[in-house]
Amino acid sequence: MPWFAWLLAAAALGAVEFFTLTLVFGLLAGAALVATVVAGLGIGVFGQLLALAAAAAAGLVLARPVALRHMAQAPLTREGSDALVGKRAVVLQEVTAADGLIKLSGEPWSARALDESQVIPAGALVDVMDIEGATAVVYPRELLP
Repeated sequence: MPWFAWLLAAAALGAVEFFTLTLVFGLLAGAALVATVVAGLGIGVFGQLLALAAAAAAGLVLARPVALRHMAQAPLTREGSDALVGKRAVVLQEVTAADGLIKLSGEPWSARALDESQVIPAGALVDVMDIEGATAVVYPRELLP
């Protein structure tokens, strides 16, 4: 039952991939599954090794670079407070280097000025430069008419 040995090898390689996340062992596990199918069809050991080598080479040469490229890309969407950076807000209460209040995405947020020497009056438009905890760090845009 050589197919069972290949199946065990595929499971072991899959477990190693789960813990290392290198994309190498997962592709080798897939190649071992190909060898499992070849062994199940009754092809000899040489054919099984040839299938293993071909599937491993194809995975490592063709699939791995594409997968690595996709993993290296920055996420297209920002979540949580990161999604608020770059948004425009309205000052509800004067914003200084220490405190203030803005309306951001329809909700009131505590805020402080990015430039510690600035005082941003109520009614001014600001851009959110950063979120520090529950406080928005803002920079003035322009005054509302």
